Amino acid sequence: MSIVTPMTTCPQTKSINNLLFSNRSSFIHPHQFNLHFFSTPINTKPLISHSSSLSISATILTKEQKDDTAPAAAPAFDFKQYMLEKGKSVNQALDNAIVLREPLKLHESMRYSLLAGGKRVRPLLCIAACELVGGSQSTAMPAACAAEMIHTMSLIHDDLPCMDNDDLRRGKPTNHKKFGEDVAVLAGDALLSFAFEHIVMATIGASPERIIRVVGELAKCIGSEGLVGGQVVDICSEGMAEVGLEQLEYIHVHKTAVLLEAAVVMGAILGGGDDEQVEKLRRFARCIGLLFQVVDDILDVTKSSEELGKTAGKDLMADKTTYPKLLGIEKSREMAEKLKKEALEQLLGFDPLKTAPLIALADYIAYRNN
Repeated sequence: MSIVTPMTTCPQTKSINNLLFSNRSSFIHPHQFNLHFFSTPINTKPLISHSSSLSISATILTKEQKDDTAPAAAPAFDFKQYMLEKGKSVNQALDNAIVLREPLKLHESMRYSLLAGGKRVRPLLCIAACELVGGSQSTAMPAACAAEMIHTMSLIHDDLPCMDNDDLRRGKPTNHKKFGEDVAVLAGDALLSFAFEHIVMATIGASPERIIRVVGELAKCIGSEGLVGGQVVDICSEGMAEVGLEQLEYIHVHKTAVLLEAAVVMGAILGGGDDEQVEKLRRFARCIGLLFQVVDDILDVTKSSEELGKTAGKDLMADKTTYPKLLGIEKSREMAEKLKKEALEQLLGFDPLKTAPLIALADYIAYRNN
């Protein structure tokens, strides 16, 4: 799998969609061109300028301004109930997957962070994508749990003193504060390796070929060209005055968006989706993955630690480049709405009733408060 580096320049003749969504073997890197935002709503079609650099004009959307071309969730769909039911199933599956056994301290540490709560967005996306293409929750559940295990690993490691040095996560002391740095590192390592074991050993209702494909998808998204690569670029960028929008997008696409993408794609593969369906859902996930991080950056400077359940303003204290820092709050919000709109467009052509959970999840990511 190839990856585009932050310094790569795209040919000016490519369409915006080709720039955003290249072949399925490449991760998205939306800003290989410059974004220019306008203060008033404009034509919803992208405006392409064939000058020295390409530009895409962001449409300003609000909850009241609905796009006629985007699918709408079925009125009868109860998203709150859906979240409660699916979240309960995911939490039970995670509890069953990692039980207390020797070495006791290690497994206590793993369970401490894994079962500490959280939105369970990645497992829910995996299950919803699987069910959208005709699969079942039981088939998707091991992969859904694996995505959450890896996400938890990334949080444990991200909180370490050598990384973000944070004391609070989901309203509780971070793992290294509770168990020590040495055990926290090893607990993250154990969650990472067990995630793959769990997919292989626990998945039912899918062919071996699809399970292998899922393992490859997940491994690629968290390696040197995915989550880990994004984390390294993030570390190296701290305090750099010249970090621009292009490099910031690289960091967040690889550090955050790729795991949400993997969750959706794994569900689609395990559910029996064909190549066209898998790729449409991949594009959907890439948009909401970046949307998730844009909103996270906004919340970091607009909410308190109590509201977030983690330390507020830590990016500002660490002198990290964020979307609000580069664009301002309002332009960051406009960018978030643009990403949500593009994500929903990828769901056209699917059964509207079955897309309701994914549409609602996109709204949840866009308008959440923590």
